[in-house]
Amino acid sequence: MKKKESNKKTSPFPPKKAYKKPFMVEKAEKDQKEKDLTEGIRLNKFIANAGICARRKADELIVNGEVTVNGEVINEMGYKVLPKDIVKYKGQRVISEKKVYFLFNKPKDCITTTEDENGRRTVMDYIKEAKELRIYPIGRLDRNTTGLLVLTNDGELAQKLSHPSSNISKLYHVELDKKLTIPHYEEIVKGLTLEDGLVKVDGLEYEDNSKMNIGIEIHVGKNRIVRRIFEHLGYEVIKLDRVIYAGLTKKDLPRGKYRPLSEKEVVFLKYYLGKPTK
Repeated sequence: MKKKESNKKTSPFPPKKAYKKPFMVEKAEKDQKEKDLTEGIRLNKFIANAGICARRKADELIVNGEVTVNGEVINEMGYKVLPKDIVKYKGQRVISEKKVYFLFNKPKDCITTTEDENGRRTVMDYIKEAKELRIYPIGRLDRNTTGLLVLTNDGELAQKLSHPSSNISKLYHVELDKKLTIPHYEEIVKGLTLEDGLVKVDGLEYEDNSKMNIGIEIHVGKNRIVRRIFEHLGYEVIKLDRVIYAGLTKKDLPRGKYRPLSEKEVVFLKYYLGKPTK
């Protein structure tokens, strides 16, 4: 008797267990670990790898004399530490931790900081592992802006995703208080000059016939940049939602929820994102 064919669709991607890091990625990681053991690791990188903060902030801690190595305050930029060295910040020993990565779909009325002096709810309140793992958000979204954020204790990745040279692409859905006119649409596409310089978008489109719902793709990381683009032209942004960040999407991730990044996603962010394609 002929077996009935299944209508179940198969995924074009291999199962998670079948995924293996590319050989060159594994080799690069191994070579870097060996180099760190023999030549030492820069102090700011060591602090970032421990999940204290990103490298740029670590530089400030070092300059301000807040970090000691073997009991001595170190102010020297580029100072390297070896595995036997004892590094302390605020009197507590700094120890490298296992790297973790989360994708969070931020809701409204939520602050993108690790803590808030006014007692307002922060992104850390939504992630139960936050305090234990000492993670922090990469970049920031306004209190009333919703959408995707990456949180991690990997200072190297935080530095990469925050640096303008990485050209991290972000896609936003915007709801305006009135129709976006054709002349204003064309003006945005051409490039707008705001108070802090010229801003160009990577993509812009009407999402429906109302012309009040707009999709905008941009890699510029300036403060409140999407809101400022539309406010400059006389529009009020009613809703702003980041739906894609560095190739990551909100698929199967409800508002206010989070998930760990897959190993494949982490490898992409660390080794392939931002590199020119041939």
